[in-house]
Amino acid sequence: MGDRGGATSLVGDAGIGKSTLLHAAAQHAEDLGFAVIDTAGVASERTLPLAGLHQLLMPVLGKLDTLAPAQRRVLLTAFGMHDGPPPELFLIALAALNLLSEAASERPLLLVVDDVQWLDEPSETVLTFVARRVGRDPIAVLGAFRPGHDGPFATAGFPELIVRGLGEDAARQVLAANAADLGSTAQEEILRTSLGNPLALVELPAAWRAAGAPATRGGAQIPALTARLERTFAGRLPVLPQLTRDLLLIAALATRDELPEILAAASTLAGVSATVEDLEPAVRARLVQLDPVRISFCHPLIRSAVELSESLGRRLAAHGALAGAVGADAYRRTWHRAHSIVGTDDGVADELDAGHTVALSRGSVISAIWALERSAELTVDSARRGRRRLLAAEHAFGLGRPEIIGRLITAVAHDEPSAMEAARVELLRETLNEVPPGDTARVLRLCESARDAHRAGDTSLALDLLNVAALRCWWADTGAQSRAEVARALDELDEAVADPRHLAALACAEPILRGAEVCGRLARLEPESIDDPAALRLIGTAAHAVGDQVRAAAYLDRAENLLRERGQMGLLPLVLGVQCAVRLDLGDWARIDAALAEGRRIAAETDQPFWGDGQIINEARLVGLRGDLDRAFDLADQSFAHPIFSASNVVLACAQLARGYALLSAGRHSEAFDAFVIAFDPASSSFHPRERIAAVMFVAETARHAGRFAEGREIIEQLEQVAQLTPAPMLRLHLQYARAVLAEDFEAESRFQTALAAPELMRWPWVRARTELAFGTWLRRQRRSSESRAYLRSAAIVFDAIGAGAWSRLAAAELRAAGERPRIAPRDSPLAVLSPQELQIATLAARGLSNREIGEQLFLSHRTVGSHLYRTFPKLGITTRAQLSDRLNTTPPASGTASSPE
Repeated sequence: MGDRGGATSLVGDAGIGKSTLLHAAAQHAEDLGFAVIDTAGVASERTLPLAGLHQLLMPVLGKLDTLAPAQRRVLLTAFGMHDGPPPELFLIALAALNLLSEAASERPLLLVVDDVQWLDEPSETVLTFVARRVGRDPIAVLGAFRPGHDGPFATAGFPELIVRGLGEDAARQVLAANAADLGSTAQEEILRTSLGNPLALVELPAAWRAAGAPATRGGAQIPALTARLERTFAGRLPVLPQLTRDLLLIAALATRDELPEILAAASTLAGVSATVEDLEPAVRARLVQLDPVRISFCHPLIRSAVELSESLGRRLAAHGALAGAVGADAYRRTWHRAHSIVGTDDGVADELDAGHTVALSRGSVISAIWALERSAELTVDSARRGRRRLLAAEHAFGLGRPEIIGRLITAVAHDEPSAMEAARVELLRETLNEVPPGDTARVLRLCESARDAHRAGDTSLALDLLNVAALRCWWADTGAQSRAEVARALDELDEAVADPRHLAALACAEPILRGAEVCGRLARLEPESIDDPAALRLIGTAAHAVGDQVRAAAYLDRAENLLRERGQMGLLPLVLGVQCAVRLDLGDWARIDAALAEGRRIAAETDQPFWGDGQIINEARLVGLRGDLDRAFDLADQSFAHPIFSASNVVLACAQLARGYALLSAGRHSEAFDAFVIAFDPASSSFHPRERIAAVMFVAETARHAGRFAEGREIIEQLEQVAQLTPAPMLRLHLQYARAVLAEDFEAESRFQTALAAPELMRWPWVRARTELAFGTWLRRQRRSSESRAYLRSAAIVFDAIGAGAWSRLAAAELRAAGERPRIAPRDSPLAVLSPQELQIATLAARGLSNREIGEQLFLSHRTVGSHLYRTFPKLGITTRAQLSDRLNTTPPASGTASSPE
């Protein structure tokens, strides 16, 4: 493995040998000098927040003092060992990563996790987070799970080792060692039934001897084999003493494997004192193993066999006994009480309702949802039952779990919801994608629900409903009537004008007709005065919607920084997605590649596939402008074929622009013009009233090069009328460019000078460079070469700086034609030699951030950051950290920083 890490999944059926392989790997790792930390998921702990992670990190908790104080507090709070506000799950994950990285600094580390499918969901999410990021640390992760598991570790794309049954020869050897006393007929029957499963080859002979019954002929299916093995283990239970069976039942249902707790609960269940000696019959039967303080089952199937062999009444009584034995842990006590009841119990329901906040405080939203849902099942009053289900559904909304939302809001419908609760259901229903985005009736229904909520006094809910209604108007063409209705409903919320949701909804519903109002309100909002990243995202989205990209960048950049500081990864893919579009328009291309990759990765980690797929269209536009024709068309085609995006005008408009960009970059001007024209046709599915603005200067340029001046001017005249309705900076600058490019020679110069004199143009380097290129080209063709060179030179420098290779080459060709040898962009420029992530890390280091601070920003261990920088320095031809700023052309920090990558 060297100094690098990685993760591997072992996938196989119960009894196939995964645990044996993990044990062998752990033993081999120890022989090589690794430290080994192992744990296993337990089915009964799946709703206990972070139970699996706590067990996994137990051996290294002594190193907590090596962490930054904030990260130390995060872990202690998550494990209920420190009071504090609920930590973000990904802050917990980052703290766990750094803790393990510190442990691995002494010697390589192997994490072994068996039965991943039974980890509680937050623990599996953290494990996956860690496993994705150990590539630069000497940490290996091995996780084993059964086929069909679809949790984050299973879907992360780690290399998989499929553990299959033994071949016939090996199976016969195992069988011979365990069934030598059985006849050949019995052995052949067991051989067929086992399907090469090692556990079956060991355990079925014993079952045959005990029962004398033949195995299923013809070979069992895997589920049937698993059930048969469970029955085999269950067959050993009746001969055990009753007190031993009580102890096994308690151990099977317990959420911890601590012997004192299990002995106390078993004593309550049995009504007599239980001791360790009472477990000896189970040890001799190879059902459990003991150490001085813990008990463990020899195989997970034994645990499930014990549960299945007992009656419902016995299981309920066992949970009741455990509730009385867990000591001061109120959450676990309530959890067991909830499992000890059939029917309703308002007292326990209230405890669960109160206890769901404990789950939230430990970063486990999924456990909070379970607590609320079970609380609802135990509640007598239907109204309170519905409120609890609705709250659970809203938590599921925050997680992006439509399958849970659908189940819960279906149940709420039977709980007599109030008008306001019905409005909340309408909001939640939006996550289910039951209605196409362009459905006008749905928009009007949401507006009516918003009015209901407002009349009931819930302005916040009204704003949420109008936001989703406005987003429907943004994503697809719902018609002028629905857009106007959303705006009217917003106008009725006088008291909410200062709320960012109001601004965002107005901008998305009516970006043109209400653009002036939105721009005016944006001008009064300073990004640095706002500390809520969700609010900043909404304001940035509003600015983007009305074409004020400079303000959008300011709001979104601050939102991104705050989200990183606070570990709120859930919103990052949304912010990064809009940022990419904004940076593309402005000319900040160097940061887009890293944002695209990070946006996709975090969208996958936070289970937001929509936002991961949404980066397709940003990449399509970027590669189109860079001149990669095939890639741009391929990505555009993916958007047109996407099951959701294919019904979205805004996405299809951007896909059409990507095609036009690529054709223009390739010099195919007439085809490019035809591609752009589609985006200006209201009858086309690729028409979007706002996104067409991004094509104004391109349609003008292609019209000029293709000699289609009249068609181009007709389109520009339409946009001149739009400009009377909105002061959008993007539209104003694009129109100035278009007027100059399509002007007759006698007025072209004055129009170019007007365009270049626009004071805000300096903050739009892409538009400025294109204007300079067009003006310089015009001057050269007017035989004014000496005047043209300054404009062409400036354009070439900007194109080089932002990575617009196709445009840089065009500017260089024009400059040569004007009689000047263009400056050749260095082949070792940071954009050329660094990966997107290396550039991202180097840029932050150049700003003066320490490795720990960079790690916290990018959700990496500080050792991984140091490793990246160590490899970056030689690529950039530098030897000290202080040289980064000059090499990357970034502003140096106010104070000195360490000179080494570390």
